Amino acid sequence: MYQLIKPILFKFDPEKIHHSVTAALKSVNLIPGGAAISRALWDFEDKRLEKEVFGLKFRNPVGLAAGFDKNAELISEMAGLGFGFIEVGTVTPLPQPGNPKPRMFRLPGDGGLINRMGFNNLGVDVASERIAAYRRKPNKHQHGLIIGGNIGKNKITPNEDAVSDYIKCFDRLFDVVDYFVVNVSSPNTPGLRALQEKGPLMQILNTLQQRNSKNGISRPILLKIAPDLTNEQLDDIVDIVQQTGIAGIIATNTTISREGLVSDEILKTEAGGLSGKPLAHRATEVIAYLHKKSNGAFPIIGVGGIHSPEDAVEKLNAGASLVQLYTGFIYEGPALIKRINKKILAH
Repeated sequence: MYQLIKPILFKFDPEKIHHSVTAALKSVNLIPGGAAISRALWDFEDKRLEKEVFGLKFRNPVGLAAGFDKNAELISEMAGLGFGFIEVGTVTPLPQPGNPKPRMFRLPGDGGLINRMGFNNLGVDVASERIAAYRRKPNKHQHGLIIGGNIGKNKITPNEDAVSDYIKCFDRLFDVVDYFVVNVSSPNTPGLRALQEKGPLMQILNTLQQRNSKNGISRPILLKIAPDLTNEQLDDIVDIVQQTGIAGIIATNTTISREGLVSDEILKTEAGGLSGKPLAHRATEVIAYLHKKSNGAFPIIGVGGIHSPEDAVEKLNAGASLVQLYTGFIYEGPALIKRINKKILAH
């Protein structure tokens, strides 16, 4: 069904159609029985899919990557489509509008997206309140859903003060999320990727780890990295994980590379991060490298170019413990989640 309507959806601006489609999905879920129909169509439950990773029990290993639900407004709807976990954000301490529009571009010939959104979000207070409201819902189908909080810094915050922004987000979300992701790898906030260097990154992660206990509870902290890191930089990432004791890595964010694209030359020159099929091979390479270099010492969430069940299994075989979707979800529709989970069972 989705493949029939996709050509129509793809005629419209990507950001506008995102808001239209998600608004429609929210409306369906407000209709009595709407959520149940959504689950019946898309959700796929099987106890054999359950997996424990960094101390958390996931109902299935297929998650929604950060960026799709920036403001924690679609948690119920995405859970109803069958995702095993939802990562909200990237959220920043203060609301910010992001970069000027247009800022998202489809590359259908490549199965990709270029975005330069720029951490547009309503701020951490809004996200925290919405997640808390979701947690209060009595619906048994929503219990046990793992929710991650992807945190970043405001554009106006200089890098030397970045740690304070991560602290603010961490403290505000601590009581409502199950795990954290430190995002220093988006190419769309000026200077942000400089925080991937070992010195500033160690400072941020060590500071958060020192705060990572409240009433005897701690939250897994993960680091999301760029696919454009060299092997030497990936070696540093392995050292950083081991030295700081964080829970794991998300590999990878979007790439600034445009190598091998066949799409329109004007599209290829748009600034921003590239996601989707062109990223698939490199993301898998990074997963395999980190897994081998660390001797499997920490979990990896694999993301980047998963457009089919086979793509997901490839990431898992390379060393990922879980996978996440974003661009593949947009291109292939919600049926992809169920297809991946069935493939994992059969694998």
